[in-house]
Amino acid sequence: MFGDRHVIVVDLGFGDAGKGATVDWLCSPQAGLDVAAVVRFNGGAQAAHTVLADGRRHTFRQFGSGTLSGVPTVLSRHVLVDPIALAAEAEALTALGVADPLGSIFVDERALLTTPIHGAANRCREDARGAARHGSCGMGIGETVRYALEHDAPRVRDCRTPDILRRKLFALERHFAPLLASGRHGYEPIDALVEAYAEFARSVALVPGEQLAVFAAAGRLIFEGAQGVLLDEWRGLHPHTTWSTVEPRHARAMLARIGEPGTVLGVTRAYQTRHGAGPFPTEDAELSIPEPHNGTGPYQGVFRVGHLDPILLRYAVEACGGIDALSVNHLDLVSGRDDLRTAVGYFAPDGYLDRLDCGPWRDLNHQRWLTGLVAHSTPDLVPLPADVPEFLERRLGAPVVLTGHGPDRADRVARVAAAA
Repeated sequence: MFGDRHVIVVDLGFGDAGKGATVDWLCSPQAGLDVAAVVRFNGGAQAAHTVLADGRRHTFRQFGSGTLSGVPTVLSRHVLVDPIALAAEAEALTALGVADPLGSIFVDERALLTTPIHGAANRCREDARGAARHGSCGMGIGETVRYALEHDAPRVRDCRTPDILRRKLFALERHFAPLLASGRHGYEPIDALVEAYAEFARSVALVPGEQLAVFAAAGRLIFEGAQGVLLDEWRGLHPHTTWSTVEPRHARAMLARIGEPGTVLGVTRAYQTRHGAGPFPTEDAELSIPEPHNGTGPYQGVFRVGHLDPILLRYAVEACGGIDALSVNHLDLVSGRDDLRTAVGYFAPDGYLDRLDCGPWRDLNHQRWLTGLVAHSTPDLVPLPADVPEFLERRLGAPVVLTGHGPDRADRVARVAAAA
């Protein structure tokens, strides 16, 4: 299905499209791809990739979603690492029968640390926004990146040197003191954090780089993205975005450094969802679609559903620089329904649109303009075609190679699709 190429898995929506289930299947014996490692190339512990396989269920946050198949995880320098959350996730995986989870993870020592101080500051900032919240998960991702832009931020390698780490944590605490002054959101004492991070350094392989060439020599690499392209820091609908590059730029660069080819697999549901605030043209509060794994978050907000939107999906494809194939999930939830629609265009303030201009990369003004356009457009909805994969092949210009017809690994079906 993918020849000899490595695979980059990217969510084309606002997240929650089924990346974890897709990566789990690619790493499983059923796929037969001989995967050597799952590489996380963006995001942090706010990821929530739910996998159901062989009677086990786990929501992956920092471990790669191939862990249940025994595939190691590489956290690249582009990932924001939360050692305390990683330890908690390792305990949950151990309870599921995964032997020595921390022994299967390799962390680039250049990666930034997300600490409880960042998390507390994040929640305080969102509290202050009131009704204008951005839809953050409240876990400190944005604060981690924001602080590192102008300061000597804590990094994974500092976990080996307690004195350096302690100095950086005190500086971090001083920086956020005005924001944290309310005392509403607390965190562990710095000495306790230093000890926890020292234990992390003793328990996990901290490596001086991705070392992907070593893994690639042993088999295929699966790059697992977090969040969705419509939340990308430079391509998403600002300001309701993540502080992370979601589109596959960094994954492609890592493969280029080792001289290996890669194929981009875009993932989408058969309808649209959005968890949290921000424009959502096809949202329909009357739609009743079961969602057992996503609920209302205290900071992220409610889980929203809407009709399929190839206009936004095509924008995401262009933001990725193109994709090679598609994985379409949750087809079981649209089968046999006559209340579902798909957008074929937008009635926008300045006329009718059937595509959105991607614009130049890192152009915040264009992002703001695009957000306003989407927010003030009304979708032109028509009945959802019976064959959603074939419809998306035509609309997005890529073959559907994998479909999901339920939440379990056994519900994935490899598909030989017609050329788009």
